[in-house]
Amino acid sequence: MATRKNSTDDPLAPLTLAVGQEDLLLDRAVREVVAAARAADPDTDVRDLTPDQLQPGTLAELTSPSLFAERKVVVVRNAQDLSADTIKDVKAYLDAPAEEITLVLLHAGGAKGKGLLDAARKAGAREVACPKMTKAGDRLAFVRGEFRTLGRSATPEACQNLVDAIGSDLRELASAAAQLCADVEGTIDAAVVGRYYTGRAEASSFEVADRAVEGRAAEALEALRWSLGTGVAPVLITSALAQAVRAIGKLASAPRGARPGDLARDLGMPPWKIDRVRQQMRGWSADGVAQALRAVAEADAGVKGGGDDPEYALEKAVVAVSRAARPHR
Repeated sequence: MATRKNSTDDPLAPLTLAVGQEDLLLDRAVREVVAAARAADPDTDVRDLTPDQLQPGTLAELTSPSLFAERKVVVVRNAQDLSADTIKDVKAYLDAPAEEITLVLLHAGGAKGKGLLDAARKAGAREVACPKMTKAGDRLAFVRGEFRTLGRSATPEACQNLVDAIGSDLRELASAAAQLCADVEGTIDAAVVGRYYTGRAEASSFEVADRAVEGRAAEALEALRWSLGTGVAPVLITSALAQAVRAIGKLASAPRGARPGDLARDLGMPPWKIDRVRQQMRGWSADGVAQALRAVAEADAGVKGGGDDPEYALEKAVVAVSRAARPHR
């Protein structure tokens, strides 16, 4: 979640510096300033500019004294991409900011444009940190913070399940938390999250498994990387792989000529899945099933703490399962 890095906590401070690459947090930093300004003056003029719109001289024009002394918010996005001449204008403004004007600089925080970043900090900017949340723990903390902000209680399991189901997109996580708070009374628990969202993570996991048992290694790896990138828990993927391979083994050992309805009852699968597994099992052998199950078991141990690189363990398993399938056309 966005955090402030100095003691100034007034959204109407002359300068707010939002640093980071998380779009949701950057947008929230802007909205907070605009809301405060319009609470003070409903007629506040808001100018939201990109680097190509802020040419040399533009800032001076926007911040020049007005006959009506109107309040104004000037937002500059991607400030690290400003031209050298425009950066000079901004630095000059920081030395003598205008009254009734709030300047909001959005900066990615890297080496590019660091001179402007340093100048803003030296000028005493109110700083809001908006870091990209690449770790699952950070996203979990974000979800907990969302429920607290909304004045609601959610169990640790509910927060974790929401992250597992939704993935890494903070906008979707925030939207999901808000939806749960709007729809559910009382404490939000894991069962509630399961009813609303868990199926999304499972569907993503099964996409990886389906492509792997069909022998489509490249597509399976692509689906795997997408799933991991959106925050799907690795254990869900190994579970889906194991289920897919076991289903092929079960159907391969079933009596030939049996009706789908009878097979569904005997094997514990819905009839539609019998048809799908029949299509997937072409090219599979008993040895292939055994090899694939061993590979999935190794991956399962890897993602549960037995290895140093869960992602690599999953990639190895997906490739092994795809090879065992002996790709068919």
